[in-house]
Amino acid sequence: MTDYHLAELNVGRLVAPVDDPRVADFMANLDRINGLGKRMPGFVWMMEGSGAPGTGNTDNAIGGDPLFVPNLSVWESAEQLETFVWGTIHKQFYARRAEWFEVLGEMHFVMWWVPEGHQPTLEEALDRLQHLKINGDSDHAFGWAHLKEATQWRDNGCAPVAAE
Repeated sequence: MTDYHLAELNVGRLVAPVDDPRVADFMANLDRINGLGKRMPGFVWMMEGSGAPGTGNTDNAIGGDPLFVPNLSVWESAEQLETFVWGTIHKQFYARRAEWFEVLGEMHFVMWWVPEGHQPTLEEALDRLQHLKINGDSDHAFGWAHLKEATQWRDNGCAPVAAE
């Protein structure tokens, strides 16, 4: 039987271009937070940008809009992803998301199970997000509430339309 890992896509839209002082603190800490994630137990894979220091995935524009920043990663389990998101310094940056990201008027976060070893493409992830928007939670695409083993999101998560 194939083992599965948890893929997640989180899309944010910056309030300003990456070289603007309004997002400077976010950009200055991007490598540190991504590096922490990569060292966490359960981390499997993350979509990389150009590899230039301090850029993260900011060069993976969505729909030609350079302000849209996707974060696409794969984790061994929901619990391990939750530990990174809400059990590390990442939580402090998550709490400040409204400083750097617009409040999006639609869903911008999705998870789904992928076969072990699979590295999803951004196109695949955006298709899953669209499926979730249209159909709601299902085994094909879902949010935190769909995962019975996930618990930390209840106390730490944001409303479905808030900036992530």
